[in-house]
Amino acid sequence: MQQAFCSRAAPAILDMSRTVKQRLSAVWARPDPILAEAGRAGELLVAKIRLGLAAFLLLIPIIDSVFFPLDKTETVVGFTLTSLTFLLSVIVYLAVSREYIPSWLSFATSCMDVTLVSGGLGLFLFMNEPYTAVNSKVVFEGYFLAIAGTSLRYDKRVCVTAGLLAFSEYLAIVSFTASHWDLNSPIYSPYPYGYFSWPSQVSRLIIMLTASALSLCVVARSQTLLQMATSDALTGLPNRGYVDERFAIELSRARRYEKPLTIAVIDVDRFKALNDTHGHPAGDRVLKRMASILRSSFRQSDTAGRYGGEEFVVILPETDMETAGRKLESLRESMAGTAMLTARGEEIRVTISAGLASYPEDGEGTSELFAAADDRMFQAKKEGRNRVWRTAARTAEVD
Repeated sequence: MQQAFCSRAAPAILDMSRTVKQRLSAVWARPDPILAEAGRAGELLVAKIRLGLAAFLLLIPIIDSVFFPLDKTETVVGFTLTSLTFLLSVIVYLAVSREYIPSWLSFATSCMDVTLVSGGLGLFLFMNEPYTAVNSKVVFEGYFLAIAGTSLRYDKRVCVTAGLLAFSEYLAIVSFTASHWDLNSPIYSPYPYGYFSWPSQVSRLIIMLTASALSLCVVARSQTLLQMATSDALTGLPNRGYVDERFAIELSRARRYEKPLTIAVIDVDRFKALNDTHGHPAGDRVLKRMASILRSSFRQSDTAGRYGGEEFVVILPETDMETAGRKLESLRESMAGTAMLTARGEEIRVTISAGLASYPEDGEGTSELFAAADDRMFQAKKEGRNRVWRTAARTAEVD
């Protein structure tokens, strides 16, 4: 009986393990390039807010030292910490405003924001105010500002990293403080925050994790809405709006880093005749098959989308004309060699015509490059279809 139970339980455990791995992979996956671009704007917004807060905090020890003289050590420590915060904020702002936003920057700045809050709490320990360090009603809330800011990066990995770091740092501060000071000693009377207790600290940690989970949900929902808004219903490929926006992003990146970029415009040959002869369900089947071949033919960094009707577009970053031509020839051969069956069991084969244009040789802007690739696609049709055209030529419209 035990052996039978194990044999039944094993597949369920394996399925559960796969599900957990898939969900973890989804959480740690790179954000969609469109969301990543939105994250760049979010990083700039956070940098501005951080700089403004740092400037305000820098004024506090200055004003205190002039109008409310305190212990010299406290003044020096407070001024040093706020000056460091302001300096880091200025450096980050200058980098982001000049579009220096490498992939690791969001991780670094989010961790910096969390650690600055922890540093503020640690300052109370340095000033021998442990009770304030673990009961602060002002500095502690800075964690939630840092965690909320991660959602503006539109990267689930940043949300997870910053949330876990905040949890770990605060737990370390509380554990260290509780083990080195008697926080309920009469010297801290009248206990303006109440008695120290671990249950209240655990509640803080749980709320912190909840805030991180909410931030993660905001980013996940943004990704879902983006996918719904930018996917072609029939093929599942990105739609025209997504392709246009992605093309602009990739072209901007190509200019910035002086890299080549190639765009391919692809059209299914004699598609109207296919629909008229075999019916629209057969045409839909062809488009779905075309989408499947496109997915398997290009890199993850490439973008293949349905531009409208039987027309498709592929964007190939860091790819010159020669390399893109070989890839498109391989795609053309795959499509020509694929036999499909209609709902009535009839075998059909279709071919494609494609035109290529490369940055910077064929143009500097998106409209100029797309027009060049589109013209060459029509030239491929004019020359007999089932071919890839790479050179400029005068074209005539083909039905």
